[in-house]
Amino acid sequence: MDGIRRGRGRGRRGNRGGQDRDVHLSKSMSYVLRHGANQMGLQISTDGFLYVEDLLAHPQFHSYILEDVRRVVATNDKQRFKLRSHPEDGRLQIRANQGHSVEVMDLELKPVVAGSPECPAEAVHGSYLRNWTSIQQQGLCRMKRTHIHLAPGMPGEDGVISGMRKNCDLAVFIDVQKAIADGIEFFWSENGVLLTAGDAEGKLLPKYFIRALRLRPTRTILPLQ
Repeated sequence: MDGIRRGRGRGRRGNRGGQDRDVHLSKSMSYVLRHGANQMGLQISTDGFLYVEDLLAHPQFHSYILEDVRRVVATNDKQRFKLRSHPEDGRLQIRANQGHSVEVMDLELKPVVAGSPECPAEAVHGSYLRNWTSIQQQGLCRMKRTHIHLAPGMPGEDGVISGMRKNCDLAVFIDVQKAIADGIEFFWSENGVLLTAGDAEGKLLPKYFIRALRLRPTRTILPLQ
């Protein structure tokens, strides 16, 4: 039973209601595991894991049960979460695969080595046209997060499942190998997102841009300068 409460009567209330509950749970777990655990009095391990029983014991999650968590993890289209049994005590834990603003020491990230088969020639960062003027001048910035997120291609291409949000209307393509040659490090997350902390200021400068696309209403190439 994983040592975690199970129950009846709090499951899905109709298909639409169940979907809404799952979306709310997914967003709430993302916030806790990426940003808000400390403020909420929850203890995340150095490798980013939180005991599921501690999560469900928090008042914010009182209406959810273990089956809800398992379902959201299994059906999340971007594979944002990972469940595991703790290697020592066997208790179930959960972690966000990337997107943290809190410091996590070991996310099992795989370094990208220049010239290796795992090193893409380019990667794409999804953003919004309202940010283009700033991005065009200053580059991409990780802001309060630990990494800038990049995808190996546009969503849906060659099995790309994550790395940019579906509602992005701007795509900026990055010369990964040029950035690596300048000493910028890249890593693969477990769910196939390419991550980088950028340069010393947390940026990927415009000199690494290959091209930029307006995605809607039709795809249009934007001038880089």
